[in-house]
Amino acid sequence: MIFSKRIGIDLGTANVLVFTKGKGIILNEPSVVAISTKDGSIKAVGAEARDMLGRTPETIEVIRPMKNGVIADYVITEQMLRYFISKAAGRFSLGGPEVMICIPAGVTTVEMRAVRDAALNAGAKHAWLIREPLAAAIGADVPVASPSGNLVIDVGGGTTEVAVIALNGIVVGASVRVGGNRIDDEIANYMKRKYSLMVGDRTAEEIKITIGSAIRTEDNAAMEVRGRDQVSGLPRTVTVHSHEITDAMRDPLNSILGAVQTVLEDTPPELASDIIDKGMVLTGGGALLRNLDQLLSRATGVPCTIAENPLNCVAIGTGIALEHLDILRDSLSDE
Repeated sequence: MIFSKRIGIDLGTANVLVFTKGKGIILNEPSVVAISTKDGSIKAVGAEARDMLGRTPETIEVIRPMKNGVIADYVITEQMLRYFISKAAGRFSLGGPEVMICIPAGVTTVEMRAVRDAALNAGAKHAWLIREPLAAAIGADVPVASPSGNLVIDVGGGTTEVAVIALNGIVVGASVRVGGNRIDDEIANYMKRKYSLMVGDRTAEEIKITIGSAIRTEDNAAMEVRGRDQVSGLPRTVTVHSHEITDAMRDPLNSILGAVQTVLEDTPPELASDIIDKGMVLTGGGALLRNLDQLLSRATGVPCTIAENPLNCVAIGTGIALEHLDILRDSLSDE
């Protein structure tokens, strides 16, 4: 007998990751779709579409159908999911795969239904939804089933999820629609304000990865940045330093810090003492921002560690959750 395949999907604002049992992460592609402006047909999905960003003729439009962790364009998200599900499931599953998709903790019922319907219409036999912080904690190997409290911070592309988890559920949580994309926007705005230089999303992200740091460091690294002069319209190169980028990122980082402090303030005393003992766990692509763990530790007084393989924690967690449906059923949503 052919059993339906089980797939865990981290449907992120920046990237879609797909996990299957036994193989691990089998797909990791940008959540970007290129469509024809003439008839709306899909021209490219994922990495191929991302490579077209900022380079397309007027007949092609490149769209990010996910915004702040939720669906911004339902039709295109459904087509994107169909592409990833069929690529992951292959032809050997009966009646479509069973799918577990992560959603931000702060989404509305309508947004949840949109994600589930998109998955079912894209060919899934059954779709469960799991809250992102819970999936991140499972993927980071945090003992979520124990009565002891664990604080997880998942910094994604569109949202940052902060939650205290115990007994397979979220006890206290906060979700802010600030993540890696917002940090990139702030860097691009800074370049425009300070140097009158227009830079694209990919250049802003490159600056963040190369010299970005959540706190000022002794080595004030420099980097050459190419862009278009706002005044003359001609290409120009400027040199920027790490300290400038730290200042440029201050607002979004303060928002993330605010969410962590809110959760700590609302945590019951018994669980708070557990968190002081164990510290906080940082996951998501944003965890790779240099010294973010130090910034959080200094501001809260609670030790902070970065999960092993932070980028993949949520996807791995969704896949593991599918294997333990009986235990986690109360924490999932499958209406």
